[in-house]
Amino acid sequence: MFPFRHILFPTDFSAHAHAALKYAAGFARANGGRVLLLNVQDAKVPANLMTLPVHIFEDQENHWLLNLRAQAKELLTDPLLMGVEAETLFVDGDPAAQIARVAFEHEIDLITVVTRDRNRLSRAFGGSIAEEIVAEAPCAVLAIRPPQRDFVEHRGGHTQIRLNRVLLATNFRPSSAAATQLATSISNHLGAELHAVYVIGDYFDQISSIFPEGGLAALTRFRSHVQERMTQLSRGFGSKATTHIAEGRPYQEIVKLAANLDADLIVIGTAVHGSLFGSNQVLGSEIERVIRNSPCPVLCVPGARVVTPLPALVTQVV
Repeated sequence: MFPFRHILFPTDFSAHAHAALKYAAGFARANGGRVLLLNVQDAKVPANLMTLPVHIFEDQENHWLLNLRAQAKELLTDPLLMGVEAETLFVDGDPAAQIARVAFEHEIDLITVVTRDRNRLSRAFGGSIAEEIVAEAPCAVLAIRPPQRDFVEHRGGHTQIRLNRVLLATNFRPSSAAATQLATSISNHLGAELHAVYVIGDYFDQISSIFPEGGLAALTRFRSHVQERMTQLSRGFGSKATTHIAEGRPYQEIVKLAANLDADLIVIGTAVHGSLFGSNQVLGSEIERVIRNSPCPVLCVPGARVVTPLPALVTQVV
């Protein structure tokens, strides 16, 4: 799973999307890998677009293809990609589905994407494309939301990955097993501090207020169980690992701890479920909120997929 060598960089050639290129190029350069620049269109693009003769574009209907090729060529000459093996690929269809398909077919290790702030309407009726990519992806996805704490530095043709602190958000479920392994591997490989957090959801307080005796007793037992599991987890991490237990709204506690630690990266398992309004995959609300509010990039690692007819009611502790 790590080091990441085969990196997928989906782009619409905008300045906003470009923010993820530094991470894609940084991991590829550090590990002798490659970057696949992917553009998804809603119309068919010739597979040999980059090598088509110029006269093909004289037809007015093909002017958009000429502009697309020019954007791709400009991106390939970006200083961030200097000395990095890179190629372009054009496909058509639904962006998230096509990105997932390409990632699988090209044996991609990591996808780098930039998230956008969402307005009230988009929050009510669906996530951003970045969140759809995270839900569909067969591999790890690095979600970036500038401006954030940045752990890749590029100067004078040199790129350095500076990861000092990694925060793993765990829930002890199968959905976080792969994230735990990847966070451990990254920390060991790059010499970063590893912190792990488990958040006891605030719904336990609600149970205790309704059932004072049973609720409090259950919460006490659960706190003891979590402490024991975190102790076991710490033993498996090694000397550089620190564990944290918090209580409250999961995404708020994760984001707050990341800020307090000056974490460079949050690693989280991304269990997903089927959308109530279709067959596409969607993330749990807590994971979405971590991605949208994190003070640093979030590495989303695919885990278990939950089957439920009412995904809007799923509130897994992450």
